[in-house]
Amino acid sequence: MDYENHIRKQLDFLYGPQSDQLWQEIRGIIDRFLDKNNDLPSENFQLTEKDAILITYGDQFRAPNQSHLKSLADFLKQNLGHAINRVHLLPFYPYSSDDGFSVIDYRQVDPNIGTWEDIQQLSESYEIMFDAVINHISRESDWFQAYLRGDSRYRHYFIEVDPTTDLSSVFRPRALPLFHTVETNEGRKYVWTTFSEDQIDLNFSNPQILLEIIDLLLFYVENGASLIRLDAVGYIWKIIGTSSLNLPQAHSVVKILRAVLNIAAPNTGIISETNIPHDENIKYFGDPAGGDDSQAKPGSGDEAQMIYQFSLAPLILHTFHTGDVTALEYWVLTLSVPYQDSAFFNFIASHDGIGLMPAKGLLSDEQIQALIDKTLLHGGEASYKTNSDGTKSVYELNITLFDALNNPAKDNSKRSVSRFIASQAIMLSLAGVPGIYIHSLLGSRNCHACKEETGRA
Repeated sequence: MDYENHIRKQLDFLYGPQSDQLWQEIRGIIDRFLDKNNDLPSENFQLTEKDAILITYGDQFRAPNQSHLKSLADFLKQNLGHAINRVHLLPFYPYSSDDGFSVIDYRQVDPNIGTWEDIQQLSESYEIMFDAVINHISRESDWFQAYLRGDSRYRHYFIEVDPTTDLSSVFRPRALPLFHTVETNEGRKYVWTTFSEDQIDLNFSNPQILLEIIDLLLFYVENGASLIRLDAVGYIWKIIGTSSLNLPQAHSVVKILRAVLNIAAPNTGIISETNIPHDENIKYFGDPAGGDDSQAKPGSGDEAQMIYQFSLAPLILHTFHTGDVTALEYWVLTLSVPYQDSAFFNFIASHDGIGLMPAKGLLSDEQIQALIDKTLLHGGEASYKTNSDGTKSVYELNITLFDALNNPAKDNSKRSVSRFIASQAIMLSLAGVPGIYIHSLLGSRNCHACKEETGRA
C-alpha cells in the first residue's frame, strides 16, 4: 500500500488546501522519529492465539520502598508468569480527575506511581498497551492554561461554542452539560466538554492537533508501547447539526494514525475504544488497506487492528441471569473479522461500567431493562446519558462483574465462583484476544465504602 498517498487523501478530505503542507510536516515528524529509533522491529504487528492482555492501573499494587509500577511488575512475575503476555496500563500520566482519563501531561509518568524507566523495564517482559486519551485533556494541562492566557498558538486547540446553538442532535454519553463556561484573557468563552467540566475536548479540525497527536503516539512507541488504545476515538470530530459521533472525519483521523505507524513503527498496533452498537463498532477495522473491495478477506484494514467487543458483557450477563443462551449463541455465529491481521478484543469487565448501547439490536428493551433491574438488586448503580429529546436513559451499569453475576445478599461461595469462572471461560474461548481485568483476576466485590468516600459509583 502507498501510505503516503493514503495519508494525503485523508488530509485532503479533512483539511483541503492545507493537505500538501501538512503531509510535509507529518513526513518530518516521521523522519525525526526514525532517525532516533532506527533499531525498532520492522515486522508488522501480529497477534496469535497466545496473546492475552491484563487490564490494570499502574498503582494497583503497592509495596514499601518501591514504586507502584515496580510492585506491579513483581506481582506479574511472581503470580502470572507467562499466562499473559501483554499488559494494558490504564492512563499512568499526571491527571486531575476521572481516575487518569483527564490527563494533565501526556508525556510524563505520574510521579506518584513511577517513572518512564519503570515503564520501559516492564516492557522488557510484557508487551505494553498505552492509552492515548486524545479526545480531551485536563483543564489543568499546559495546553488549556495557555489557551486561557490567550497564547496565540493554542487559540484553536479547543472547541468554542455559541451557547445559543442547538446541540440537541449531538450524542451525549453523560447526563452533564455539553459545554462549560471558562474565563479567558479575551473574556468569557464556552468550550465543548463531552465527558466532564474537567475534560476539555480537543479541536481536531485544527490540523495542529493532529500533528501533536501523531508526534505523541510516536513518543509512546519510543517509550515502550507495542499497542496504542485510542480512547473515546469516536467523539474526536464535531460538526454542529450531527451526532458528532463516528463521523467519517473521525475514521479518517484513525486511518492517518494507522498509516503513520505503518511507516514509522509497523510493529505497533492500534485498538479503538468505541462503546457503541456492534454494527458501528466493527467499522473501526476500516477499509481494505489496498482499496480492493473484491477481496473477501484481504490481509489488512486501514484502521484499528483490534476493536473492543463491547457487546459481549451485556450478552454474558443476560445469558447467566436468564439461563437462555439463544441471544449469545446467535450473535457469536454472526461474528467474523474482515482482515487477516484484525481481531476482536474480548472483555467482560474493565475500569468502565458495563455499557448498554452495544446491547441495542441484540437484546430487546425488556431484556436490557432486566439487566438494569438485576444490577440494582445486586447492589450496583446505573449511570445515565442525555437523549436528543432531553430525556435520560441508562448508559452504563456500575457494578463489579462478580457481583453482577452473583447476588451478594444470597451469596453461595462455591456456586458464585463457578458462575464467575464459567463467564471467563466463555470469554477465553471466543476467537480474538482476551482482556482480563485485574478485578476479575482477583474476584473483587462492590466497594460501597469507596462510593461513599469518592461520590463515584
